[in-house]
Amino acid sequence: MKKSPFIIAIAAALLAACASTPAPAPIDNNAAITPAPSVTPAPVISTVDAQADSTAAARTGKLSAAQLAAAVKAAPDARSAQALLSGHSVYFDFNQSVVKDEQRGVVEGNAVYLNRFNGKVLVQGNTDAVGSREYNLALGQRRAESVKQSLEVLGVKPTQVEAVSFGKEKPRAAGNDEAANAENRRADFVYQ
Repeated sequence: MKKSPFIIAIAAALLAACASTPAPAPIDNNAAITPAPSVTPAPVISTVDAQADSTAAARTGKLSAAQLAAAVKAAPDARSAQALLSGHSVYFDFNQSVVKDEQRGVVEGNAVYLNRFNGKVLVQGNTDAVGSREYNLALGQRRAESVKQSLEVLGVKPTQVEAVSFGKEKPRAAGNDEAANAENRRADFVYQ
């Protein structure tokens, strides 16, 4: 089989192009030298700085659910970690017992604490005042059990968590408006 000289020339040119590297540009001693652009280094944030920011945010009440697990993980001891968790509850939608995505940080923060310091917690399920006492006790129990299961998925031992319901008997906010009801639809963490 005879190969065309044209095909051989193209193949040789392609191989030569792949194998060669560009020659360096000639140096012109009379050309002006331009300095390389300056690069500003990114600020370095240490764990101590991150912990201080989280601790300060917790004191001012600005620590979000998403920041909670990282802050608890960085806490120097159990007392500091517990202080970060204090006042954080898991809130639920009306007539629901599923932990919402935006509340998972609170559960994760408590799981970090329980896994790190091997504590025990009582999860208290609460409801708003809408509905009968019996219905709300059952809904509060489902909420507490939902939080307990979420903690267990994150590695907490079942013996570390007890789930109970207070139903509508332990409201945090007075009144029957939507703001008060939303504040009362929650699960609280009480460490023993």
